[in-house]
This record gives sequence, structure tokens and C-alpha cells, in this order.
Amino acid sequence: MTQSQDAALPWGYRYVKVEPSHFRVEYQINPFMDPSVQPDPARARVQWDELVATIERLGGTVEAIAQREDAPDMVYAMNLGLGVETADGRPHVVLSHMRYPQRRMETRSAEEWFLERGFTTSYVGADGVGAHFEAGDAFAFGDALLVGYGPRTDELGLKVLATDLGIRVRGFRITHPGMYHLDLAFCPLSATRAMVCPAAFDEESAAAILALVPEPLILTEEEALTTFCANSIVIGSTVVMPACPERVRAQLEAWGLEVVVVDVSEFHKGGGSIRCMTNPVDLRVGRDLAIVPGGEVVLPPEESPGAALVG
Repeated sequence: MTQSQDAALPWGYRYVKVEPSHFRVEYQINPFMDPSVQPDPARARVQWDELVATIERLGGTVEAIAQREDAPDMVYAMNLGLGVETADGRPHVVLSHMRYPQRRMETRSAEEWFLERGFTTSYVGADGVGAHFEAGDAFAFGDALLVGYGPRTDELGLKVLATDLGIRVRGFRITHPGMYHLDLAFCPLSATRAMVCPAAFDEESAAAILALVPEPLILTEEEALTTFCANSIVIGSTVVMPACPERVRAQLEAWGLEVVVVDVSEFHKGGGSIRCMTNPVDLRVGRDLAIVPGGEVVLPPEESPGAALVG
């Protein structure tokens, strides 16, 4: 089956990015960060601009948020929140509640930006709920929101998301310290295809996520960690990647996908790549995510005997 025969993703055309005005490695909250190895500011800006130009050339749009001076990781815009169009047609963003306090101030600036542009907002950590959610753990695939949990997002965060949006959330436990967000181990390519690195998950979750993808492109641990190739975005029939191993390229091209490589290596020093830098805000509840009144959370069989309705 070629890409022309498979349904392309209807989302992934409108992105929010954060300008790298104050990007630096100030602390260590993932295995890639080393404060003694700093990104080159001028080179990082050139790479950021090239990614914007590539997205726009492929038919996407990019809106930029100014980076807070006290938020060196804010450039990884994917983690600010989950943007959707709700079932009643409102642009809405569920703001993240970051695991690490060093990043929590980012959502305050992001909320102001979204409100100014007509979005309504909600917050996973609101009302004293001790839940954590980082949007780099969330992808629409099939009829549900797939969410990785463990290192950054927790199970309670899944329940809050499902209830807040009235959708089905499928959770997968991440156990690999180097793939601490789902977007480092999973990349949807179309309605039936995705890049998946099973090494990111425990055994039950790896089996469960592979069972959901009719045609997976299975990545090795080395491919995921050394090239960040799962941390890519898809615009129509083009995959924009930070690097592409030849084996992976051969399969993508056999499926009729074009591969465009954009060097964002300065941003790898902070532990993120192309997907981390780009937050799609054009998901739709009712089109990309099934409407489930009250919400529903589904965990791998060993962790939950079935689907647990919440709300």
C-alpha cells in the first residue's frame, strides 16, 4: 500500500514554536543535558529558522511565542500543552503540568499567548489535582489519544485529559530513561502507519502499542537514541526528520513518503529535536479523537483488566 492509497494525517499543518532567544542548558533533567556543553546561539537560530522555512514550504504555518529569559527549555514547545478544536468547535489547549519545577513557569506565558488568540484553556494540575502531564507524551492515532506515562506524565494525568476533553486515552508505560517522552519513541505517519521504538516501553505496553499500528516501522533503540528519528513531524506525505538511517528511509520511500532532513543538532544538546520544537494545534475532537462522554482511559492488560471509564 502506497501513501496515496493510505489516508494521510489530517492534522500537522498548524504549528506553534518558541523562539530560541534564551535557549541554553542550565540544569540536567534528562540524560542528554550537560551544562558543560552549551548550544551555539547563532547556529541554533539558523537551525530554528530553517525548520520554520521548511514547514512553510511544505504548506504548514508557524506561529511563534517569545521565550521567557528564565525558561531555557521553553524552546521545546511541544511540551507546553495539547491544542485541539473541541467537539463544539472551540480552539482549546490543555496546558501541561510539568514534572520538573524548572519548567513549570513556561505554561503561564503560553496560556497568555493562547488566550490572546482566542483559545480557551484548562490545566492538568488545576484545583489542587496532583497530576502531571507533558504534551510531548501525547499523539492522536486511530480513534484515541495515545499517551506515554511514567517518566514525565502520570496515570492521574491520563484521567484528567480523558475527562477534560471527553475522549478515549490509551496509556503506555515508558521505562527507558533516554526516551522519557512518547515523541522520542513514536511518530504517526498516516492513518495506519507509525514509527515505533518498542525498547522505550515495558513489555506489555510495547505489545499494546504495536497491536494498534497496522503497519509499524519498528525502530531499534540505537536508531531512536542516536538519530532522534522518531522525533519528526509529518506534513501531508512528507516526513521532516533530524536524521534518517538508510533502512528507515528505504521503508518510508517505499510507502510513498518523501523524507526531508533538517539539521537541528544544537537542540539535541537539550534532549529534544524537531517534534519537541513544534507543537501542532490543529487536532479535532470528533475527527482525530473519538468523542467519549465522560472520557475513558485504557491501559495495557496487565495493568488494567479492561477499559476504565472515568468522569
